[in-house]
Amino acid sequence: MLMTDDQRAIEDSITRICAQFRDDYWSECDANAKFPEEFYRAIADAGWLGICMPPELGGAGLGVTEAAIMMHAVARGGGGYAAASSIHLNIFGPHAIVVHGTDEQKKRMLVPLIQGKEKACFGVTEPNAGLDTTSIETFATRTNDGYVVKGRKIWTTTAQEADKILLLTRTAKKADGKKPTDGMTLFYTTLDRAKVEVRRIPKMGRAAVDSNAVFIDDLWVPDEDRIGEEGKGFRYLLDSLNPERILIGAEAIGLGRDALRRASDYARDRKVFGRPIGQNQGVQHPLAEAWAYLESAWWMCMRAASLYDSKQPCGAEANAAKFLGARASFDACTKAVMSMGGMGYAKEFVVERLFRESMLPRIAPVTEQLILSFIGENVLDLPKSY
Repeated sequence: MLMTDDQRAIEDSITRICAQFRDDYWSECDANAKFPEEFYRAIADAGWLGICMPPELGGAGLGVTEAAIMMHAVARGGGGYAAASSIHLNIFGPHAIVVHGTDEQKKRMLVPLIQGKEKACFGVTEPNAGLDTTSIETFATRTNDGYVVKGRKIWTTTAQEADKILLLTRTAKKADGKKPTDGMTLFYTTLDRAKVEVRRIPKMGRAAVDSNAVFIDDLWVPDEDRIGEEGKGFRYLLDSLNPERILIGAEAIGLGRDALRRASDYARDRKVFGRPIGQNQGVQHPLAEAWAYLESAWWMCMRAASLYDSKQPCGAEANAAKFLGARASFDACTKAVMSMGGMGYAKEFVVERLFRESMLPRIAPVTEQLILSFIGENVLDLPKSY
């Protein structure tokens, strides 16, 4: 699949925005754990935060294919996952509101996100549940005009910056439902810091965009902040899972391609024993192999996105896109560091930051093992392994 003129225009526009933010900007954000507010604002002001949002709300109304092209260009532009993660939630996170929200909710909740006037975080994962989402314990107790929520979330991205939280809770015990997914309710509400404590988690990479442990103590949520019907929240989240996997894959590939470009530039310029090190097949071949893996992963992303946008089943392809993109990115970043030797380990040459960030898509938002289990069960018709 070749990109259309409109899709190339999206890529070119995002590339021009990213070019305004040089390596020293992203290095400072990483070193000081500083949210890239200026980059976020530039993307918002150019109208890109609503690329997949309905036009009547101020969005562009485009598909996941265009969003993947956009996010690939963002991650390739030097900011890596710090850049991509600063805007990622806007692209896939509110999809449940788009599909299941009322007209009033869509206008009230989505327009400020599209305009960049509000930021949101995504409260799903919990310390005692991990990827077993049906086992979350955060509970929303019904009151006369709303709910009181108590519980914990972990790995909640941008909670230090967020005004709102998309929050998955239980409104009925898991044991009381016919299915494990019953009794889960989705809210989009104000992150009231008088009732919610947010603790930053120090981590290996992507320091510019925070990850947090979140402690919720009697947070009141009004009825009008509930998305859809009570007890059906898990099903609403499923609408965004395939787009998320596609975008994660595209972002990973963009990051890997940036690392590969930097390593190739270095290999052309660096001379040892009277010749460029890139002339040596021991350096040249690993970089060429990384290109091949990144390229093949990219076309799986495009295939998955095309299937999604044409309303065809794409679960296997979306999961494979995330799996292959993450693996190819990690491989490219590793080879970039190795080919540059000591300079690959130096912060000045950037690839060490990209290498640290390349681990992220391998473990989040779903592990490689669960992806392979999904494909084994649903594509190869093998018995469920867990």
